[in-house]
Amino acid sequence: MPEAADFIERIKTHYTREELPAKTLLVKEGAVAKKMFFIDQGCCRCWFNNDGVDVTFQFLFEGSFASSFETITSGEVSWYSIETLEPAVVYSVPMERFKNAQENNPLARASYVHYIEERLKSFHKLFVAHIKDSPEKRYKELLEHQPEIIRRIPQHYIASFLGITSVSLSRIRNRK
Repeated sequence: MPEAADFIERIKTHYTREELPAKTLLVKEGAVAKKMFFIDQGCCRCWFNNDGVDVTFQFLFEGSFASSFETITSGEVSWYSIETLEPAVVYSVPMERFKNAQENNPLARASYVHYIEERLKSFHKLFVAHIKDSPEKRYKELLEHQPEIIRRIPQHYIASFLGITSVSLSRIRNRK
């Protein structure tokens, strides 16, 4: 795994810098993703539509990559959308160029695999927490381990992420 600072510098040198306003759609559910994004500033949410209701399942902050895993791995349409929640600075690369780098550059491949392994651990933890923990416990975990979510994300998206209503989240927050 390359030094983090060197890796980020390579991205900033080889990807295209974009300044985006809040509510910019980076990936659209049901469409093939066109680019891979590296978030330098700002945050995004990953969500899908479930019978007319937006369900948030992940937040991405500085230092994260954003795109459709389905498109990257098999060229399929994305199962979810990704949008900026704040004005953001991202570095983007066309999907084909990203895939080519993974195939032809061992350093890029190793970095990508390391990133995917870390994300997979996060998804496993989230999956297990949604099965075994109460919404209140999941909220307390966010406060302790991911306070940037509490500080930067609107309450209705946090409620969706926790699998509860905004009213239920307000009750949990008031119990502190």
